[in-house]
Amino acid sequence: MWNIPFVPPTASQEAVGISWLYWVITALSVFFGGIVLFGAIFLAVKYRAGNQNVDRSNATDSDLRLELSWTLIPLILAIAIFGWAAKLYGDIYAPREGGYYEVFVVGKQWMWKFQHPNGKREINDLHVPAGRPVKLTMGSEDVIHNVYVPAFRMKQDVVPGRWTRTWFNAVKPGVYRLFCNQYCGTNHSKMIGRVIVMEPREFQAWLGDETGATPAQSGEALFAKLACNTCHTGTSGARGPSLVGLFGKKVRLLGGKEVLADENYIRESITNPSAKIVEGYQPIMPSFQGLVTEEQLMQLTAYVKSLAQDSPQSVSPSDLSTTNAVSKEVATK
Repeated sequence: MWNIPFVPPTASQEAVGISWLYWVITALSVFFGGIVLFGAIFLAVKYRAGNQNVDRSNATDSDLRLELSWTLIPLILAIAIFGWAAKLYGDIYAPREGGYYEVFVVGKQWMWKFQHPNGKREINDLHVPAGRPVKLTMGSEDVIHNVYVPAFRMKQDVVPGRWTRTWFNAVKPGVYRLFCNQYCGTNHSKMIGRVIVMEPREFQAWLGDETGATPAQSGEALFAKLACNTCHTGTSGARGPSLVGLFGKKVRLLGGKEVLADENYIRESITNPSAKIVEGYQPIMPSFQGLVTEEQLMQLTAYVKSLAQDSPQSVSPSDLSTTNAVSKEVATK
């Protein structure tokens, strides 16, 4: 028997506002649609040809009050709906300062790869704690994908060549379906996963304390393996700019323009270093495009973020301790 719910469950904080907006728009559409439909039927029957019981001698050509009403009332409602939707959009996608749980996501034909802050990895399953904001930092290894969880009312493109991010706060423990909502090839329909929302204590027990190298630790090992530390030494006269305290700061480029050093700036600086040259340095850095995977780019970025002195950092459920030993297997993936 098919188990097709009329509407998906409302399982996240963001889904509550979106569901209310949806039902209000649906109710307004039914209300005004009903007025038009039944009004048209009523008038068609009353003023049908041959009906001798209707006086047509004093027909009114126009009614200013009626015309203003059917113009201004829908206009005001449309503006109100737009403002409400814009407010919801801003609340959902606005950056959240500290206290969040960050998961790195890589979309690949045809699977989802997840990595937690303590290094634990999953494929097509994502475990998250209930009642805590979760940030997904997402990249694609091939084509455009889309993370879509109907129960969270969450939908965000995962685009090759750059990173996107989204947020959600799951409030109801349970298992929810995860789909790719962007056609990505012949097995697109099989790119299905699950989001498992757990109580915080259960999630902590599942996550464990030390499961391997964290993304930042793997990035540090890769940073040394690629010999990035020979130029970015942080000393006077180094061939590359210092990365300490870089993330979240303004960077001055050749020509005087300033840009924010966010995740996409760091990613671009690795894959296309000549795109934005830091003032005072020469364009001598080689491109690592095709030499490192999307997952390794995320690890390198996590390492650079860990060097930031003032920017807010994401935290694990209970300030997880992490191992200092970085395995060679992780470093060379």
